Amino acid sequence: MALQTFLLYLAAWTLVALSPGPAVMFVMSQTARHGMRGAVAGTVGIVFGHIVCFSAVAFGLAAVLAKFNGAITAIRIVGALYLMYLGAKMLLSKPRGEAAIAANGAATPARHGIALQGLAVQLTNPKNLLFVLALLPQFISPDYPLLLQLSIMLAVTMLIDGAVLLAYAQIAARGARALKGSRVVAWLERIFGAALIFFGLKLLASHK
Repeated sequence: MALQTFLLYLAAWTLVALSPGPAVMFVMSQTARHGMRGAVAGTVGIVFGHIVCFSAVAFGLAAVLAKFNGAITAIRIVGALYLMYLGAKMLLSKPRGEAAIAANGAATPARHGIALQGLAVQLTNPKNLLFVLALLPQFISPDYPLLLQLSIMLAVTMLIDGAVLLAYAQIAARGARALKGSRVVAWLERIFGAALIFFGLKLLASHK
């Protein structure tokens, strides 16, 4: 991969990662409820989702999937319902209180469960797979090995997304700590829950 191409991809994906979406809202919601350990676990799941998506591109599965509108529609509906389920769960569950925002994450549940939720959020968003399918070919050069180029772009994508998601998590964690002991924390959790429901409804209403 040429240096100029690498820098272009780096800039393009940085802009994508900085745009708030379901993944950002999910990580921030986990931060508000479980602290940074919950955020890290959720980020691991989301980043692992990129490995699955890039593998699909490498083996041509994404191109096959894109040709079947029914499959994309099914993924979109499942993803929307799952986001709304997570949001409703946050709205209806009892706030975890100060323990949830402690820096050591003492109240954090099994981290593999949060990671699996993050993976599900990433994989049930069809726009993620289709965006990767549309974006990657623009940076692939026939002069270099395909797997090497995909590996480089995957590493860049994982590093950028991980850094951006954890940066958003830090913002949420600092806000939660600053408001520790007040009812605002409970409302903050509900806001994140409502945001997840909003993204679910938005995804459900989309047709592409």
